[in-house]
Amino acid sequence: MGERTRGAARGAASARKGTAGRPEDRRGKPSSGRIDRLFIGQGHGVIRLANGREVFFHRSDLQAGTSFNALAVGDRVTFELLEDHVSGARALRVARRSPRR
Repeated sequence: MGERTRGAARGAASARKGTAGRPEDRRGKPSSGRIDRLFIGQGHGVIRLANGREVFFHRSDLQAGTSFNALAVGDRVTFELLEDHVSGARALRVARRSPRR
């Protein structure tokens, strides 16, 4: 392998280096609903939308500052609805809505 070829391969490898292993920043459609079911021991739950549709969420999908253990069935929440063609709909950045005054 000539010096010219080796340098090109090294440059291509360093160009790819920064993207490997970084998760994609997923964004969804802003939505709201109520907590329908919680599975505390398993760390996930289900949100029911106003139209009756159910959407899965995991404790890792909560917005920073929101505690999974502080959520209760019936709580109103806001989230980003991500439509995933492989695993189905999922709620991201779930946060409890402030009660109206």
